Amino acid sequence: MKNNVKYHRFISGELTQQGLGDKVDATRQTIAYIEKGKFNPSVKLALRLAHVLNCKVEDLFQLDESELNGGKNV
Repeated sequence: MKNNVKYHRFISGELTQQGLGDKVDATRQTIAYIEKGKFNPSVKLALRLAHVLNCKVEDLFQLDESELNGGKNV
């Protein structure tokens, strides 16, 4: 899964990972892992991120092409 959390964090007033984590009740490390693609957030956390960053969840997270087809090449 690809994500644009870092980009949206930057355009939202250059919010730090710690600042974003504080606003969504997550640790700085969780935000860092999400941005690096090493952790996929829960739906609840994804919705909180979108709310704080004033965008849609789809703006933050996108499935890779292979994930769209359930891993099948169509």
